Amino acid sequence: MEKLSGFLAPLIISALIFILNALLPGRWLTGYINRPGSDEKMKYHLNGILVFMAVVLIWFLSGYYKLIPFDWLYEFRWYGLAGACIFGIIFTLALVLPYTPVKKSFISDLFLGRVENLQVVKGRVDIKMWLYLTGAIMLELNVLSFAAHHISIYGEMASAGFLLPAVLMTYFVVDYLIYEEVHLYTYDLFAEKIGFKLGWGCLVFYPYFYAMPLWATVEKPSALTPPWLLTLYVLIFLMGWMFSRGANLQKYYFKTRPGQRFLWIRPEAITDGSQSLLVNGFWGMSRHINYLGEILMASAIVLCTGYPALFWSWLYPIYYVLLLFSRQVDDDRRCSLKYGDLWLQYRKKVPYRIIPYLY
Repeated sequence: MEKLSGFLAPLIISALIFILNALLPGRWLTGYINRPGSDEKMKYHLNGILVFMAVVLIWFLSGYYKLIPFDWLYEFRWYGLAGACIFGIIFTLALVLPYTPVKKSFISDLFLGRVENLQVVKGRVDIKMWLYLTGAIMLELNVLSFAAHHISIYGEMASAGFLLPAVLMTYFVVDYLIYEEVHLYTYDLFAEKIGFKLGWGCLVFYPYFYAMPLWATVEKPSALTPPWLLTLYVLIFLMGWMFSRGANLQKYYFKTRPGQRFLWIRPEAITDGSQSLLVNGFWGMSRHINYLGEILMASAIVLCTGYPALFWSWLYPIYYVLLLFSRQVDDDRRCSLKYGDLWLQYRKKVPYRIIPYLY
């Protein structure tokens, strides 16, 4: 029975997040992209941080009152992963098969999707934003469950090198949900359709693969990493966070509050009269400085575990390298088509693609 419960857990938790997303109060915000077939901008009902707090509270109370152990998701992780895989495939088929083909190949349609934007429950649930929210919260539940298991093994001897990455991953999730509206202006939302890549990716890959550094080290003892080295790794994480969050917020301010400073940065832009591109601050360092930030954060989490020789831990940052370096090529192609000569001017002003002075 517990194995079946473990298998069904991702579906049950995803349904709970959907219900809370629809019912809990939230902010109504106008996004960046147009409603399909219209010049009207899409509106979004955002309450991710409230949903997150409600689900984590349910997890805590369930463990505190011994309804289920705190590390239950870890104990049945393989059943949960299998259930998430099946759920992700069914979800993909349900969001692809009913819609008109957009590619010549069904495999391409299945992987990349057919429908761009889909909102249900009178617009209170945007399927893309729900997917990101579900992936983030499932990741956090895995992180908490893994940390609880590690503590149950080692007690007072629990490794700071394990608990610190768990804290950093929690920070990563909470930070995303606090600034949830910024995601309305990112590549994922306006450039991708809802298919296997996005659906299965958020329901399976995001919550389970991102936790790979914890999977690899959860039952290992402390590596006795010196405090000064752990401090250095945290600083690398914070530098990555500054690049990622700073760049995305600067762009968000530029799109929603033109002319207003972000932190100390007064926006400078080039324009062709109808379109504008930022050329200073974070966006003057490289054309995709936020991608470098994501890679630095993932690498810092692996280093904090104290087991840098474990290949499995590095799958998380290696995935980011493969994803974001290839995405940079696609994003630059899109920008070239959208901005034309203005993009050529921007490339001259900002010659580096991701890593300042290197690439």
